[in-house]
Amino acid sequence: MNNRSDPQPLLVDRTGEALSSGPISQLNPANDWPPVTITGEMINQEIERLADLPRPANGRRQVMFTHPSAPNPGRGLTPGVQVTLEVLKPGEETTPIRHNSTQVNFCILGEGEVVVDDRSIAYSRYDVWNHPSYVIYRHHNNSSKLHARLTYSNAALLEMMRVHLIDEDPPLESSVKGANTDPEPKAGITPPVKQIGDDGASLMPYETLINPPSVESNTLHWPWQTVKANLDELGELDSSYVGRRLYLLFNPLTQRFNGTTPNFFATITIRPPGITDRPHRHVSSAINYYFKGSGYSRVEGKRYNWKAGDLMVSAPGWAVHNHASDDGDPVYELTVQDQPLNIYMESLLWQEDLAKPGKILGAHQGFTTNLKKFAG
Repeated sequence: MNNRSDPQPLLVDRTGEALSSGPISQLNPANDWPPVTITGEMINQEIERLADLPRPANGRRQVMFTHPSAPNPGRGLTPGVQVTLEVLKPGEETTPIRHNSTQVNFCILGEGEVVVDDRSIAYSRYDVWNHPSYVIYRHHNNSSKLHARLTYSNAALLEMMRVHLIDEDPPLESSVKGANTDPEPKAGITPPVKQIGDDGASLMPYETLINPPSVESNTLHWPWQTVKANLDELGELDSSYVGRRLYLLFNPLTQRFNGTTPNFFATITIRPPGITDRPHRHVSSAINYYFKGSGYSRVEGKRYNWKAGDLMVSAPGWAVHNHASDDGDPVYELTVQDQPLNIYMESLLWQEDLAKPGKILGAHQGFTTNLKKFAG
């Protein structure tokens, strides 16, 4: 029996209650989590402000970009993705840190070096790299110029779950990959998984539950110059192409869930001048950072202009949206979506053509483009 001083649960009778306020075609999620833009001017001001501060003890000069609708804990730019801006002055280095959130980093100014577990990566402007969970890392600006980068992580989701675990300045020998706390594990009994039905229903023993097959999660690096060379080939597709000219920065660890991390993907898109995408929508939410060119997004009928240097929540989950590039320079953009998580949860409803039904990507057969027309 619970003590009277313990929190008491709420019992909500939903007998006969409609679970939705109407057909999904009439919902407008953008009302609850509308698009927001952190302009390039705002970002530059923050870079200057952070650079003017005295060096903090841990070396991390950071500001977090948080959506006004975000809860606390759970301070994200979208419900599942937290975005921070970090600045390092020449010669500065951060203290080591590790956490159970995963990250994607994007260099927007200068250059630097990061040591993630046992790998050192020298990066330049517009390079992308990932940090696996609970590995020790530290950043170093070994150049003569100011460095700034955007970091995307699933910390917001873990904060909402109250399980974001952070280890400040851990001893380097405590790295998960480097540690070997049980060099000679004792042999144990692992009973087999038992299939108990013709439909595949099975029973897994506890011994397997607490020791699942491990898959190595590595730090990967996507240099901008290599990515751009491949991307520019897509930019040569003419306006009759009906897909989106992008590459996913793919981490093979995520397999069929199409991720840069297990939680979200990062894609880099090229939009030739004067290209307008057709309206579509998906359960995954999207954050765009535009680093060249200009254009606009239309979200639930409202137009939002953007330009190089702007960071924008451009597609709240299930909001109808499309993007267009202005005449002039081509657009390059980094997009982060929590698609892999939704594929794994079988929740990624995607409507590529608003005149046709949506599909659960990863569970249903997906969509095709007319790329074959341009092949050969």
